[in-house]
Amino acid sequence: MKNLNSKIALGFLVLTAVFSCKKYEQNGASQELMSVSDSAMIVSDSISSAATMQVKDKQFIKTADVSMEVKDVYDATVAIEKSLQELGGFVTSSRLNSQIMSEETFNTSDENAMLVRKFQTENSMQVRVPTEKLGALLQFINDRKIFLNSRVILAEDVTSNIKLAELESQRTKKTQENISKIKNNVEKVKVSDQNMSEGNYQKVAGLEMSDQLKYSTVDIHLKEPAVRTAEIAVTNTVNMDNKYKFNFLFDLKNASVEGFYLIQKIIVGLVSIWPILLIAGFLFYFLRKRKTNVKFHETNSPK
Repeated sequence: MKNLNSKIALGFLVLTAVFSCKKYEQNGASQELMSVSDSAMIVSDSISSAATMQVKDKQFIKTADVSMEVKDVYDATVAIEKSLQELGGFVTSSRLNSQIMSEETFNTSDENAMLVRKFQTENSMQVRVPTEKLGALLQFINDRKIFLNSRVILAEDVTSNIKLAELESQRTKKTQENISKIKNNVEKVKVSDQNMSEGNYQKVAGLEMSDQLKYSTVDIHLKEPAVRTAEIAVTNTVNMDNKYKFNFLFDLKNASVEGFYLIQKIIVGLVSIWPILLIAGFLFYFLRKRKTNVKFHETNSPK
């Protein structure tokens, strides 16, 4: 039983290592990196053989990464998406962003103004396309460029990985047959569960590899070569502010009404503090009377 457990654990570790770690093997694979350093150079481009390569008894997972400049990022994005749909592919992500460099508003009349905005647009896309159509897609993308920054095409030979996956599947099946011959006990349930779990991982890994073989992943980076400008019609806010900033008759009317309300508030306030006013009146009267008596005594006192 211990040997059986060890075999299952070892098989699980081997399968996990095979399908979780991508190996860029050189045997039967072709890799190309094209870089263009002069914008004035006319690039005579041909799609790498890695994109369309077919070798007998070999299977490849193909990926590509293209970075280029286009005249209009939005138009290029729409064109690529339309071409991708015609080829039977689909977009997994598209992040189009316009970075605003500066903007300034110019008044053109009392009511209208023009907002001049300078910006630069970029887009990062990731698409999936049927592997047999990868070359056609790359050719279409290439035709949209005005400057190619870089292009990377990878073809990873996974023939041995597929064979190993088949062997591991057979081993798991054989192990399950051996487990079924063991007498029923708690240990048998545990080992059977581990073997079934390993089989599930193998099935999922097989589906993922099948998907990667059927569809190639292409990362596309689009950028405009220079800053562009956009003219946006807006309202002349400065003139509008001045227009309604001050209205003499209206403000005079409001001032008179507010003054009337202020008088009412003062009267109400004085009435609400009548005890204080009454006490202050008595104190004033008392102090005044006392001061008068002091002056009277000083006047009548003999010198």
